[in-house]
Amino acid sequence: MKWLFLLGGLLLPGMPTQGAPARLADTAAAAVAQEEEALPEGDRLFLEAREAFRTGKREKLAALAQALRAEAHVLADYADYYLLSLDPQKERIQGFLERQGKSYLGERLRSEQFKTLARQKEWREAGAAYAALLAPDQEARCFHLLTRIRLRPMTSLGDGRTQWLTLTDQSGGCRALMAEVEGWMSIDQRWARIRLMFELNRLPQARQMLKDLPVALRPDPKELERMIDKPAAWITRMTSERMQSRVNRELLALAIQRMARNDPAFAVQQMERWAQHLGEVERAWAWGQLGLQGALRHMEKASLWFGRSRPGALSADALEWRVRVALRQKNWKAVHENIRSMPEALREKPEWLYWEGRAEKALGKKDAAVRLFARIAGQHHFYGNLADEELGRGIRVPPPSPPLEAREIAAARANPGLNRALAFFRLDLRIEGIREWNWAVRDLTDRELLAAAEFAREHQIYDRAIQAAERTREQHDFRLRFLSPFLEDVRPAAREQALDDAWVYGLIRQESRFVIAAKSSAGASGLMQLMPATARWVARKIGLKDYDPKRVTDPNINLRLGTSYMRMVLEALDQHPVLASAAYNAGPGRARRWKAGVPLEGAIYAETIPFNETRDYVKKVMSNTVYYALLFNGNSEPVSLYARLGTIPAQNAGEKPIPLP
Repeated sequence: MKWLFLLGGLLLPGMPTQGAPARLADTAAAAVAQEEEALPEGDRLFLEAREAFRTGKREKLAALAQALRAEAHVLADYADYYLLSLDPQKERIQGFLERQGKSYLGERLRSEQFKTLARQKEWREAGAAYAALLAPDQEARCFHLLTRIRLRPMTSLGDGRTQWLTLTDQSGGCRALMAEVEGWMSIDQRWARIRLMFELNRLPQARQMLKDLPVALRPDPKELERMIDKPAAWITRMTSERMQSRVNRELLALAIQRMARNDPAFAVQQMERWAQHLGEVERAWAWGQLGLQGALRHMEKASLWFGRSRPGALSADALEWRVRVALRQKNWKAVHENIRSMPEALREKPEWLYWEGRAEKALGKKDAAVRLFARIAGQHHFYGNLADEELGRGIRVPPPSPPLEAREIAAARANPGLNRALAFFRLDLRIEGIREWNWAVRDLTDRELLAAAEFAREHQIYDRAIQAAERTREQHDFRLRFLSPFLEDVRPAAREQALDDAWVYGLIRQESRFVIAAKSSAGASGLMQLMPATARWVARKIGLKDYDPKRVTDPNINLRLGTSYMRMVLEALDQHPVLASAAYNAGPGRARRWKAGVPLEGAIYAETIPFNETRDYVKKVMSNTVYYALLFNGNSEPVSLYARLGTIPAQNAGEKPIPLP
């Protein structure tokens, strides 16, 4: 049997990381010195081996792998792994797996073995191979369910149908699972999934599913494209006679959804005209989509549109936004009813436990509210913080665990996985480093996690130090979880702009986790993740005459520009840190547009931000800020998240445009 292995992104070049001494100026100098230094021989050999693999030079790779083993280089096993992918031999693979045990590379190889068996339809062998995986990814889980269906269809199809209705992963294994199960699904179920794909804007997947419908129920391709591209024009060609066809009724519901994405009010007009022609299922779904799109725009009538649907026709996203609409209206009875109508798994999320508690409290059911708050109190996140305050406990940094012993630090320093991760970080191969690190810490005890965090801090890999410290369950060290490097640089920059340094640190922690050269997929750069246009605009505004876009990741330049921008958005948005935090992530115009016509509690404003990323961002920045404030004052004075969230002023129709990018 020939084995073909896919490395699953192991070789993607990651964004570079650099050490972070106490001062940013020292960091920049160290980076320059590192670039000027010749790489150690072992590192040079490894990079050559990696390139030989990329270019398919097997003989050269074999020689380099041997040299790396002779050097006892920490990444020598990777060269062997690369070699196996170019020259797969079953005996050598087995020996490699025996040597690797439970390492990350061992898991990767076992995973690819399993997936290869599944692709080759070796179902019994695949079933045995899956049992050896320690942490299967989503694609492996899809292949495993496919394997079960092939071996025991009658006992596994139920799970397959459940996945078919909700799964959105598009990896090869999941596509194969969906194709296998599709033939067992009813026409009603197929249309339900097509509607889900439209809701998620997964149009290629929806198109394929429509093409796979039985011929008699398949829309004309040109008609379908007209509906997708110009739904408003398409709907004007509809007639009552054409609505006799199920295909046209389904397309009409999809056209309503497409129009609602751009103009909910116009889509509602069309819905009211055509609703009587739709079936019950399509009608309920379409009204739910109108409610969702209206809610995302904070439209007052969104609750009315949701009311014309029914909970069973709403996706999880729509169910959550139905609650958020009620929150904006301060309709606590509706908040309570809408949360209680959620499926249990959704209702148990911390945000809905908290808001259900708030609803119970507002409705005079104090004991029920206390029980709900108690379920999340003490958890170190936005809702846990708010629940603590509701119970009168106040937010506190938990007492630090006993100091790490020398043997615990030594064990972390000797951990092979952590050392492989460190080597990748040293070579600016950040993606590989993160994968090795995350695998190495996945099953560690609290003490071992704290030792790993300290190991990362020693090497100025601050984001991994935070990641390890955040995973502890009972023993904590919040000075590792909320690291504050570069104090001698950040505090003067914050002070110059009259900013709360706890807020500045809370924002930087969320933006970059103190990775100096971090760069986002959107192009934001540096500690404070500045977009190029924003950086240029701020540089011009503050008179930074020698600014060059190439200097945006220069730590001191980045800090100066970032804190200046924080001050600008704060001044433009009512001196309110919640609005300014939202503006920093999504733009000041949006942050102002998300205000209400009446003053709004800060927690409700944060909860009803339409962008998922920005909503999560604002909550984390504000919770981070509380913990930094506690750490900076020695945990001696209580800090209130409610006080920091405050009240968001009402929209003012006469407000001038914000003169910010």
